[in-house]
Amino acid sequence: MNPIPFRSSRVLTALIAMGGILLTGCSSPVVSNADPSVDFSAYQTYAFLSDVAEDKSQYESIERAYLKNAVGREMSQRGFKKDNANPDVVINFAVQTQEKLQSRSVPTAGYDFGYDPFYDVYGPGWGTTYTTRIDQYTEGKLVIDMVDVDDRRVVWQGSTKGRLTDKALQNYQVTLDEAVAEIFAEFPLTR
Repeated sequence: MNPIPFRSSRVLTALIAMGGILLTGCSSPVVSNADPSVDFSAYQTYAFLSDVAEDKSQYESIERAYLKNAVGREMSQRGFKKDNANPDVVINFAVQTQEKLQSRSVPTAGYDFGYDPFYDVYGPGWGTTYTTRIDQYTEGKLVIDMVDVDDRRVVWQGSTKGRLTDKALQNYQVTLDEAVAEIFAEFPLTR
């Protein structure tokens, strides 16, 4: 075991903890793909796919209601009008979750009796070892599709993903509102 002075190991541990905080505080990655041949300013009206589909379910989930409200707000801010009878585009969205594992090597400092090869002596001292930690978490992904009604093809798709924490699940409406706003920040049209 290589001896490390006490202050250095505390600094190292603090830096690693800070790095972990910074990684969990990073914003989620947003991906936006638009068909370059499409003139988005030609679209005026929209509807949700579930509102125009023939096989409507008996009820609407709370999650779907939150998403429709958030997407409707973003579409309205961009000058679109909702029209279930004759929309230019239909909007569909999907929420996916996946269980993930992440392993990381974490240094741990300790005081122990050991051999110091530099001084060729046995004795007490501070040292650092590494412990492998495995974290299990749930990753959520939100995908929003905009489909041209006449051409029946996707003209824009936006998505974001991130770790679902207990706080995010307890404030589900806020979490979905923020995710939709992040995705629409990359929308190809601002009027």
